[in-house]
Amino acid sequence: MGMINAPEFVDRWAAAWNAHDLEAVLAHFTDDAEFASPVAVQLLPDSDGVVRGKEALRAYWAEGLRRIPDLRFEVLGYYVGVDMLVINYRNQIGRLVNEVLILGEDGLVTRGYGTYLDADGNPAGARP
Repeated sequence: MGMINAPEFVDRWAAAWNAHDLEAVLAHFTDDAEFASPVAVQLLPDSDGVVRGKEALRAYWAEGLRRIPDLRFEVLGYYVGVDMLVINYRNQIGRLVNEVLILGEDGLVTRGYGTYLDADGNPAGARP
């Protein structure tokens, strides 16, 4: 998979988040990376849920860490694709999340997607 070692990437990614080390998290992303998430819609109500560029990501995740001081990710597994990595984890409230990361030739994330299950294990937004 390109230039990255998936197990090392996942370990560094999780360690950075769990240490609340924003600069270490951002080191995984290109300067023009984009990240899309339903959480971004909540934290950035005027947005379309897409955060564009490393500086915007820094501001977005800094606010997220401020609002969630006990943030912690437990990696359950990861999945490797062509120029893609999916990290499956449980967050600090027990919610299951998949982070889908599209990787450039340099092994850095160019685009990411946060995807969530709801409290009942249904895809977010799904109705019974």
